[in-house]
Amino acid sequence: MPGAIEFIYFDAGGGHRSAANALKAVIGQQDRGWDVRLVNLQEVLNSLDVFRKVTGIRLEDIYNLMLAKGWTLGSAQGLKFMHGVLRLYHGAQVRMLAAHWSETRPDMVVSLVPNFNRAMFQGLRLANPATPYVTILTDFADWPPHFWIEKQEQYFITGTERAYQQVLALGHRADRVFQASGMILRPNFYEAAGVDRAEGRRALGLDPEKPTGVVLFGGHGSPVMLEIVGRLDRSGLDLQLILICGRNEKLAARLRESRTRIPLRVEGFTTEIPRLMSLGDFFIGKPGPGSISEALQMKLPVIIERNAFTLPQERYNADWVREKGVGLVLRNFRGIDQTVAEMLKPGALEQYRKRAEAHRNRAVFEIPEILAGILNRG
Repeated sequence: MPGAIEFIYFDAGGGHRSAANALKAVIGQQDRGWDVRLVNLQEVLNSLDVFRKVTGIRLEDIYNLMLAKGWTLGSAQGLKFMHGVLRLYHGAQVRMLAAHWSETRPDMVVSLVPNFNRAMFQGLRLANPATPYVTILTDFADWPPHFWIEKQEQYFITGTERAYQQVLALGHRADRVFQASGMILRPNFYEAAGVDRAEGRRALGLDPEKPTGVVLFGGHGSPVMLEIVGRLDRSGLDLQLILICGRNEKLAARLRESRTRIPLRVEGFTTEIPRLMSLGDFFIGKPGPGSISEALQMKLPVIIERNAFTLPQERYNADWVREKGVGLVLRNFRGIDQTVAEMLKPGALEQYRKRAEAHRNRAVFEIPEILAGILNRG
């Protein structure tokens, strides 16, 4: 039985590697007998990283620096520039990818990255025309052209109806397009159920009964967390916050030193995000697909912003949150006090949490079965 599968990821943003690791873990639990290989696209194309030649920094590191510093204004124009550079080096990318797959000879290639799917598909076709190529969209929707969806004979797995319809609208056959029930989450987000919230809050030095917000802005935190704390502290609202700063030790130190009316629990880098989220009532953070999906899995309605600084591929996420009624969207966090007050109105938080709980996402367990079906077709 065929079973050598390559999952292609890169470290721009972190969610792509996380999704690949989550799928590999579940496939191992399901004992399918596949040889799952995780391949960092940056390493395969390392000698072609023109961005590193110009700036001394790898493309994925540039992206992560933009996120950490909040330098995302004009990112849609920056994406067009990047696509122009990729077109210049397209032929060389295809040849390098073909050489890679001629050596590794996988039975299936699964892409979890945008922007490079045309080059990867063509490289695989040169190496072995019969090997199925699958793109799993780790965003709620595509940002055409040439972001996630290309016009080529391949398979797609989406996590929303919007993305599914986008693939079909580009002319792809319905039997090559599959919709999972959401974004890929790590298995430990399904293992944190049944936590005693009152006891867990006490262990963190928090009030077991007070409304609790979980504030999280990715693995490097964000300076906007200081503004959020300040505005909520001055608001007069009766609440408390769990602030997760990731690897940003300076931010964590500044928050710990804050003298605030509202109780705060500040966490640095932690592997206990599912447990910490399970102790909250609502979520405040960036509009990323992973952040929103993790919060909803832990039954937390979300408060996110959408403005000119929002990454173009994440702008639909705010529309989706509104459509599903699972949270509130504000223009910027200068209005966080009024938005939280709206969520905490009598009966409102309960309704938001019910809608969040109704969103059942089993994508990480569904996708291996979809991949098995594609392998069997081959």
